[in-house]
Amino acid sequence: VQLQASGGGLVQAGGSLRLSCAASGRTFSRYDMAWFRQAPGKEREFVATVGWSDGVTSYKDSVKGRFAISRDNAKNTVTLQMNSLKPEDTAVYYCAADRLIGPLTTHASIQYWGQGTLVTVSS
Repeated sequence: VQLQASGGGLVQAGGSLRLSCAASGRTFSRYDMAWFRQAPGKEREFVATVGWSDGVTSYKDSVKGRFAISRDNAKNTVTLQMNSLKPEDTAVYYCAADRLIGPLTTHASIQYWGQGTLVTVSS
């Protein structure tokens, strides 16, 4: 699976951004998809995931109610709608794919990564 992320940018606090990830590979629909992020000087952390079989979503506590992850298996895409953005959401966001991804999944165990896309939220 190859992943191509897009949609980052600069936004003021309280604003919105939509990240997209396009996947190639015929087995996209059999992988959990997720977004991770890495702020300067910090480890890459889980943000949100959507299951391949049931579409169940999970989120990092600090983004619940503000972010929404979704996938379209027909188009091989996964999106992350980010609303009410805060300066602490500033990070490079990475699209990820693996057979099973949950909130406790560490970045070290992820099989496939897209390139990062920078999100900067100004105060």
